[in-house]
Amino acid sequence: MPTTVKVMNTSGAEVGALELKECWLEREKGLQAVHDAVVAFLAANRSGSASTKTRGEVQATGAKPYRQKGTGRARAGSYKSPVWRGGGIVFGPKPRSYSKSVNKKVLDLALRRAFTERLDAGEVIVTDAFDVAAPKTKEVVALLNGLQAGDDVLVLVNEMSPNLEMAARNLPGVEVMKVSAVNTYFMLLFKKVVITKDAVEALGGRIAGKEVAE
Repeated sequence: MPTTVKVMNTSGAEVGALELKECWLEREKGLQAVHDAVVAFLAANRSGSASTKTRGEVQATGAKPYRQKGTGRARAGSYKSPVWRGGGIVFGPKPRSYSKSVNKKVLDLALRRAFTERLDAGEVIVTDAFDVAAPKTKEVVALLNGLQAGDDVLVLVNEMSPNLEMAARNLPGVEVMKVSAVNTYFMLLFKKVVITKDAVEALGGRIAGKEVAE
């Protein structure tokens, strides 16, 4: 597979090429790593706030509901009993963490495989720069239109300017983030990935495999 990608300017014209090192890419393994990374990310974002009260936590009178014998009913000693409506819950949910531990090497492999798949599918656009002079949403829209990236796009930059951050936050289908913060989930979430040339190099240095180029 080719490891050279075109570099476009924000007007959509080709201005150069970027050679991708083989240690930045992964085509043979990593499918399970991608699954594990995405599941771990989604699990870590679960609130885990569901909570029920046990019979020891329910507020109710401590009086015996009725006398022990002579009523013909089953004996009962507390209104807090789980068999009563409004009583405690047996084995109910309690606040917990759903986070899963994933090895850093597995996370790097997953991101490397996800990036390679997006690249091979022609869904990655490399640009020489991506920034705006003023915090205006229409300027970001113009940049995306020039690159023909559509309106469902992840934009990865090496350094985030305040103007770019403010200009992009009103676009519901556009996510702009620093390449140091991207993970496998976000790499796969959007239809297109726009990434600056220096961000590609920073991403490569972050996820490089064992075969580090000389």
